[in-house]
Amino acid sequence: MQNKRKPLVVFIMAVFVLATVLSGCSGKKGEGGNNTSSPPPTSTNTATPGNTDQNKEDEPWVFGSEMLEFSAYAHYGWLDFPLEMDEVPFWKYLKANKNVNIKTIQAQGNHAQLMTTMMGSNTLPDLIYMDRYHPDFDRMYNAGKLVAFDDYLDKYPNLKKWMNAQDMELLRSPDGKLYKFPNWYSTKPTGNAGYVVNKKIYEELGSPKLETTDDLYNYLVKVKEKYGSEVVPFEPDRTQDAQGIGVLYTAFGEDLMYKSLSADVLGVVDEDKLTSLFTSEPFRESQKFVSKLYREKLISQEMFTQDRGMVLEKLLTGRVAVYAGSSPTAYASQAHYELLKDDPNSGYFMIWPIRKEGLDKNKIHPGGYDTLGWNVSVITTSAKDPEKIFAFLDYCTSPEGMTVQFFGEEGKYWNGFDENGYPNFTDAYDIADVADIQAKNDVVTIAGNVDYIDPAKMKFENSQPVEKQNWQARYQNEITWPSANDITVFNNRMNPEADSTLGDIRQSMLDLFMQVLADSSTAKSDEEVDKILDKAEADAKKLGYDDLLEWRTQIMNENKKILGVR
Repeated sequence: MQNKRKPLVVFIMAVFVLATVLSGCSGKKGEGGNNTSSPPPTSTNTATPGNTDQNKEDEPWVFGSEMLEFSAYAHYGWLDFPLEMDEVPFWKYLKANKNVNIKTIQAQGNHAQLMTTMMGSNTLPDLIYMDRYHPDFDRMYNAGKLVAFDDYLDKYPNLKKWMNAQDMELLRSPDGKLYKFPNWYSTKPTGNAGYVVNKKIYEELGSPKLETTDDLYNYLVKVKEKYGSEVVPFEPDRTQDAQGIGVLYTAFGEDLMYKSLSADVLGVVDEDKLTSLFTSEPFRESQKFVSKLYREKLISQEMFTQDRGMVLEKLLTGRVAVYAGSSPTAYASQAHYELLKDDPNSGYFMIWPIRKEGLDKNKIHPGGYDTLGWNVSVITTSAKDPEKIFAFLDYCTSPEGMTVQFFGEEGKYWNGFDENGYPNFTDAYDIADVADIQAKNDVVTIAGNVDYIDPAKMKFENSQPVEKQNWQARYQNEITWPSANDITVFNNRMNPEADSTLGDIRQSMLDLFMQVLADSSTAKSDEEVDKILDKAEADAKKLGYDDLLEWRTQIMNENKKILGVR
């Protein structure tokens, strides 16, 4: 499951989702956060004067001082980097102002085949953006095709400054070295998961209570009765990634994790161990609910085949009544402002997470946050000058880099930095245009720094009345962050080596789960859901599911020890 999220970004986001942002820094780190005493320089990797010729090679390279050209590839079936740098504001800025030329490699959906071909022919791109525990990372690591970052951390210090040192330990490979540059690392709650509601449709239907699963069902029935096929009652986004289905699952039990449906958990936490997802009563209940929605055409009938472009188009045209996913805020924010152009009484809003009747609303978590973030960037040995590419990532995650990505280049919506290191916003600040900048940059925000950009955003938002606050920022602050739970323990080192016996079991279980998810979501009755999940449990045992759960339980408890979690 993909979580490209990022705090308040558009993102994704994870998903989303990732996986977008606001609120003050948590202060876990001794340095960084909002304890910056002076405005951040254009780049923190400025060479120190006075060095001798002998140690010049140890001086940091100044990002933007000369041309940097490299190839980049996004290893996700749902994502390709832009073909041209001018297609997105941030990369256009880098090209014009920082002498950067990024040549992207596009797979157009054939990512698995392309990666296999590139590894087999030893023609890997210089930078790869990917799931941090994708089996292909293991393959590249074992083949010696990745560049370690340890020698760069002090020369280009933004990652070391802003990231929790304990968390960084979870990113290290078996040799003790760091090969992964994280996206949306944080010391505070983040995330964008939850439920988005079409304001105009909601008000036309009398603004009914939307708190429980029964409320949601009754509302969706009303939507279908009034609007027919013109409106999708419930839009679950990319169900092939569990998306909205995973969010609904969390409504059927207290302290459940959306993460339980991911490839690197596929299990339910029972005190200090992981148990089968297929025998979980909340999962069975949620799948019966989903299949009921499907049978009655209350949920998108294209949920297993549509791409994100189709989802966005429906949102932009107001043809969705309720939208849920691991990172719905990016698209919903963009669609909200688009609808307002024609009708100031339209748009979207978010609601507190739906729950089954009788459950504590404060123990329902439609999404979780990982202090390590979501995705990672790796630099391969194909790179001519890997240190300079690391300097690029360092700039992206720096205060200036984050500010440009979120508010555009200096001079229009911001000028310089205040005494705490945050941008000084101008009177020209345009909420809709800033939201558009963030939405367009989302696809290339690969080194997001939550602890800097959240308070930077909040600096502006807190100066505005609620109705004028950035849509995404407002609901992150009010709903998605407060309702998220910390899943760092369950989100790291939970995948065995790709080509090991357990690695084979993991892949077989993922294939089984995705088929079971589709079959149970479209089942013709509750009884059929039970039969499908009973068979899935039997098939899983034959595949070695118990062995995988036992191994993951051990890693989970090791992670708890590393992070000091009980």
